[in-house]
Amino acid sequence: MTVPTSTSHDLEASGAPAQTAIQTLAPARTPAAPPTRGGRWIDHWDPEDPTFWRDGGRKVAGRNLWISVLAEFLGFAVWATWSIVVPQLGNAGFVLTVDQQFWLIAVPSLVGATLRIPYTFAVPLFGGRNWTIISALLLLLPTSALAWAVQRPDTPFSVLLVIAMLAGVGGGNFASSMANISFFFPEKEKGRALGLNAAGGNLGTAAVQLAVPLVIVSGAGIALERAGLMMIPFILLAAFLAWRYMDNLTSARADYRSFAAATGNRHTWIISFLYIGTFGSFIGYAGVFPTLLKNQFPEVTLSIAFLGALVGSLARPLGGILADRIGGARVTITAFLVMSLGAFGAIQALGSHSFPLFLSSFLLLFVATGIGNGATYRMIPAVFQAGVTRSITRDEDRARARKSAAGCIGIAGAIGAFGGFLIPRGFALSTSHAGSLVPALWVFIGVYLVMALTTWAVYQRRGAAMAASSI
Repeated sequence: MTVPTSTSHDLEASGAPAQTAIQTLAPARTPAAPPTRGGRWIDHWDPEDPTFWRDGGRKVAGRNLWISVLAEFLGFAVWATWSIVVPQLGNAGFVLTVDQQFWLIAVPSLVGATLRIPYTFAVPLFGGRNWTIISALLLLLPTSALAWAVQRPDTPFSVLLVIAMLAGVGGGNFASSMANISFFFPEKEKGRALGLNAAGGNLGTAAVQLAVPLVIVSGAGIALERAGLMMIPFILLAAFLAWRYMDNLTSARADYRSFAAATGNRHTWIISFLYIGTFGSFIGYAGVFPTLLKNQFPEVTLSIAFLGALVGSLARPLGGILADRIGGARVTITAFLVMSLGAFGAIQALGSHSFPLFLSSFLLLFVATGIGNGATYRMIPAVFQAGVTRSITRDEDRARARKSAAGCIGIAGAIGAFGGFLIPRGFALSTSHAGSLVPALWVFIGVYLVMALTTWAVYQRRGAAMAASSI
């Protein structure tokens, strides 16, 4: 006889997103160690049993976690590769308009966001180990295609656009990796495990923006194809490690009902809107920052472009910690206000052509987006549980709220990533129609203020339904 155990979960102080809408079925009787059959399938998995966890479960979960971190790190790196390649295309002989440059930066985020939900459900369909191998090997397509194309300056823009779209598969890796790891750990350790997994992924953006300018240097010129070639050995290594050491869990089951339940709750769409402003801004600014530096301050080396993604990634756990202490809604509101201040500083820097002010303003933006990421996701379980505790206290209704929260987490993660497309396109339209980045930055300020006001009105305003719940 089996007893269903939900994998939806709250977020720990790390502020890491819980990417899951899955159920696992755990047998009531638990052996001391997880037995494995052919193909590295584990037929029994019960991490909530202390004996099972102590006598082998923890070791197996840890092994799967660290290989997953590597695979997700590479996924983010591939996803962000075009952000640092595009500013170098002119040096490689390509002639592109500003609008075309921003298109190449934007489309990986568009594809990655679209793939997030189907990648989540690929884990129970194929098995976590199997899908990690497949998703890692898929990264060979965008990297090898990039290495081929950048050596041919006569490559049509349409072909470059398709190759940039292929990089979006790296964005989908985040969803499947988080869903898979959520199966392996007990509820009390999920937050830490998912925090490590998410941090490893986000740092891939900073790593590729640091490494590419160093690797492509070739005498007096550049060897831009190395931006793709350098990834291939690591991708093959990740696929091999997944094949050799990771495991599939037969107990994983897709829970489509949690997504259905979340779509009918207005808070899913409110939080998704807010997450466009936090995570979407992080991905969007990380994508355009190297190009902005190249176009606005050509005298500055691109080797510093990685700083934005780095500080944004490191700030994310701080958002979760602060949200635990003073409330996710308050931290989210503050993050949007600081983001507005950072964008205003960037406007002033463009007017005075002050690189120090421009850099410091964008670093402030990145820190605020990172903190906002952790805080906004930390709000999700609190919002859905608050809806239960106000009126109904039965266990089954609390479980239903946890499932709705899990569905919201998946939906918000996908919708939020579309901000990585909107930010570059906003800069492109602003440059094309006004010849300046300033109008786009003013629009972003307005949107951040609307998002701050929305957060306050729904979750903090005196008299609001959620105000008494300390979201």
